[in-house]
Order: sequence, then structure tokens, then C-alpha cells
Amino acid sequence: MSANSRLTIAAHALTWIGLYQRRGHSVATSEQVAKSVNTNPVVIRRLLTEMRTAGLAESRRGAGAGWTLSRDMADITLLDVYRAIEPGPLFALHRSTPDPDCVVGSGIGSAMTAVYSQVEDVLHQQLGKVTLEDVLRDVLNAA
Repeated sequence: MSANSRLTIAAHALTWIGLYQRRGHSVATSEQVAKSVNTNPVVIRRLLTEMRTAGLAESRRGAGAGWTLSRDMADITLLDVYRAIEPGPLFALHRSTPDPDCVVGSGIGSAMTAVYSQVEDVLHQQLGKVTLEDVLRDVLNAA
């Protein structure tokens, strides 16, 4: 299994847009963000569309087209971003029902559901503590 980088890319894009706005620019284009992320602008547009649906970003069309944040960076948490791009559960059970006559197969669902629930609770708590403002501060301190 490979790790999912969508949260990192989305946080990168939104933080870049926030910094760009803070530096006096009205909108950021997908191409500008994509250059920073080192990916295709289509990838950025798709992610930012999800951010727009979640109320984290806004887009302008026509002359002066581009993206802006919908809220201040201090008011957007990584949990907000995570929920915008990963609406489903972090872990899933079997796609097909395990053998109900097997001792493990009959109880694995309830055992794993309890663990997964606890893990997701901790993940949500931690992501909810970090804002894009925190991310930007840490990025600037590391630079």
C-alpha cells in the first residue's frame, strides 16, 4: 500500500494561496499553485474544487480568474481540509463478508471497528488542533 499525499498537497495549495494573498495578490491561479507543488494544474484544480465545495476556497472565472481562501488561515484547520478531501472512513472492513463459521471471521468486524473508531478519533483531534496559519508559521520557520 502506498501513502496518500492528498492532504499534504491540499494543505500546501491552501497555505500557498493564503501566503500569496497576504503578500497583496488578489487571486492565485492553478498554474502558480501547481508550480509550487510540482504537479499538474489539473490536480490542483480538482483538489481546489473539493475545497470550494467544503467552503474553504473560492474561485473566480473570466478576467482575473483564480483562487482565494474563503476564510482566514487561522480559521481553517487541517481537519477541515481532511474532511473536504477524505469524506469517508480512514479504514474499511472486508469488501466481502468473512466466513461466519470461522472464529476469526465471525468477530473480526466488531474487533477492528472498535480500533478504527479510536484511531480516527485521535486523528481528528490532532488535525483539529492545527490551522493553516500554524502550517505557514512552521514553513516560514523552516525556510
